[in-house]
Amino acid sequence: MVMNSNVFKRDLLKVTINLVSMSQYLCIVALVVSTWTYTVNLVIVEVTLLKLDTSLLLVGSLMLLVTTYPFSLKLLSKYVLNISFFISGVYVLAPIYQTLTRSISFDSIRALAVCLLLVDSRPPGALNNPKMTSNISLNASIIASVLVASGPPSRLHVFAFMLFSLQIFLFSPLIAFCIKKYSLGLHLLFSFALMLMTLSVTYQLHIMFFILLAVLLVFISIVCPYWLTRIQEYKFEINGPWDEAKLCFDRTE
Repeated sequence: MVMNSNVFKRDLLKVTINLVSMSQYLCIVALVVSTWTYTVNLVIVEVTLLKLDTSLLLVGSLMLLVTTYPFSLKLLSKYVLNISFFISGVYVLAPIYQTLTRSISFDSIRALAVCLLLVDSRPPGALNNPKMTSNISLNASIIASVLVASGPPSRLHVFAFMLFSLQIFLFSPLIAFCIKKYSLGLHLLFSFALMLMTLSVTYQLHIMFFILLAVLLVFISIVCPYWLTRIQEYKFEINGPWDEAKLCFDRTE
């Protein structure tokens, strides 16, 4: 009879670091919601939103080039071509996004967008798989973006709004994955800076939103790892002759 043969002690620091990705994506969703609110209320105008889109695009492309090894002109030209097609597609579809949900009341759109963002509250598979295929979280975030896109008054505003949302939901998990793979220290620094920036933006938006986000970040980053390591001490497993036997040779032999 063997006790706790498959039980291993979890390290609090490692568990906390592994949960940084969850806090990071929660901050990304909070930033997008804040930007959506400012855009619908016309606090952010088209020119400001376009400048923000350009900055995000340049910084994201630079991070991908720095963290992707080896660097080549072929890789750079591939990124430029794909980004050009992406921006052109969003611009062509902007009039459709603007009129897609005009027949639906804004309260219904807002309620549905909140429900979709709740589905999107878990980190997408891109944090572990950069291909981002067949992901419920990603689909929910894109549908929420399309629903809210009918709020801005002009076509250019809708284009800037959709470009911002799609950049965040499509590319930020990929960039976070590349940064984490490139350097753990850079990943932690990026996450900490993102948390501070998000808390600052939400504080200016609404005090209750700020408090809720701060409580969630503390709960995910500190309370959950501590609970997991503490609960692990009470785990008790007994292995004996009654367990299913494990073959020590290959069946095909």
